[in-house]
Amino acid sequence: MSSQSVTSGRAKAAGPSVGEVLERFELQKAWLVDPVSGREGPGEIVVTDGILESVVWLEGEEAKGVDDKGVIVAPGFFDLHAHFREPGFEDAETVATGSAAAAHGGYTTVALMPNTSPTLDEPGVLERIRSAARAGGSPVEVLAFGAVSAGRAGEQLSAMGELADAGVIGYSDDGAPVRSPKLLRSALLYAGMLGLPVVDHAEDLELTAAAEANEGYVASVLGLAGWPAAAEVNAVSRDLAVLADARRDEPHARLHLTHLSTAASLDLVRRAKAVGLPVTCDVTPHHLALTDEWIAGARRWSWEALSAEGSSRDPWADGALTAWPYNTSLRVNPPLRTPVDAAACLAALLDGTASAVATDHAPHTVVDKKVEFGAASNGISGIETALGLLLALVDAGRLPLARAIAALTTGPASILAAWPAVAATPAARKRGLTEGAAADLVVFDRADRWAVTEESLRSRGKNSPLIGRELSGRVLLTIAGGRLAYEDPEVGDG
Repeated sequence: MSSQSVTSGRAKAAGPSVGEVLERFELQKAWLVDPVSGREGPGEIVVTDGILESVVWLEGEEAKGVDDKGVIVAPGFFDLHAHFREPGFEDAETVATGSAAAAHGGYTTVALMPNTSPTLDEPGVLERIRSAARAGGSPVEVLAFGAVSAGRAGEQLSAMGELADAGVIGYSDDGAPVRSPKLLRSALLYAGMLGLPVVDHAEDLELTAAAEANEGYVASVLGLAGWPAAAEVNAVSRDLAVLADARRDEPHARLHLTHLSTAASLDLVRRAKAVGLPVTCDVTPHHLALTDEWIAGARRWSWEALSAEGSSRDPWADGALTAWPYNTSLRVNPPLRTPVDAAACLAALLDGTASAVATDHAPHTVVDKKVEFGAASNGISGIETALGLLLALVDAGRLPLARAIAALTTGPASILAAWPAVAATPAARKRGLTEGAAADLVVFDRADRWAVTEESLRSRGKNSPLIGRELSGRVLLTIAGGRLAYEDPEVGDG
């Protein structure tokens, strides 16, 4: 296996194949970001036989000419919420293609949701996913949540104890909420005894029946059935009340609310955390950067759609519409919200209300998306573009680079570490630049933009509203557990 030497941020020689241990890898004069120590700055790293052998922080003359606008080294990213579709929907994604897409996006650990077919509600399905991961050969670590209810039908609990013994990291009926308060309370009690959390998709289904887009001005003009913010707020309020009650009987009960999207629901979580309820939440890249006006044809970022007073600007009055409306890749659950809600998602990330950014990577086939807007399947294929969307926030001065990296690394790891049954697992450990540990890194060039095209996406799902755009943060190299997960072809060609 040949040695790799990277100077000034680019490789000089091709390295190993995907899945092989890196024998030697050197990176000189890059910008290092270590969210564990809270340190960032010029530095150099050396990886030997898959181990991060050396991390050197440069100062003085040696650090000249190195800044955070060029090549950056960070711990490998951790996605708490993704859909790789296997088993059952392999035409949209497989564990192998999903892992390749994750590595292309800089991710080294991914937690999968259980809305597969069959549902991940018993250990045999988990083993099928693990077998697919092993067969794929990618070193990306694949974790999974088990279903809360049998078949995700919302009627009775799944085999939660057997799933815990098999190694799930929690329980969720994602794709739908836990159906009833009674079932949620039972799940919280049982999961708490097992040292695992319940992860809920917060949605009041009675309020979202036949809904198509966020209720408001854009949906009204486009003639789309409104999806009220109250559907999420009601569900979050219910979940928090049930959690508070369940805690009286099971002090280890834990709740995580995924892909929150409204200012009001995030404020409820903020208040709950302030009084000590064990609740965490995440937000998605698309709810941070995109808004419902994209459905009308706007292509400006969420912060560009805010007025000086912090209210939403009118895309029709501003002349922001530059694309055709009703792009079905923008149909997601929860729906894209207003610029004010997007700003609230960012504020929650900045103040720690939201501990992590999770992609909700949801690849779909052309058949499921090339239909009328309201009939399209919900979801964005987003694990490869998450970094680019966060860097757009960084470039706009809205989000510090260190906070963006933490939201992709130590943030999700700290959530996992709060769950007793998985606190000791490698994925739950602090994700920093630690000498002597297996290298788990992403190297990306913030100054190098890449075109999002159907050809450039490794996922089978091409349902991205960013197709045709360029994003900063070209991933050059992803190393997972000391093994090569992804290498940019131009880097490998030297």
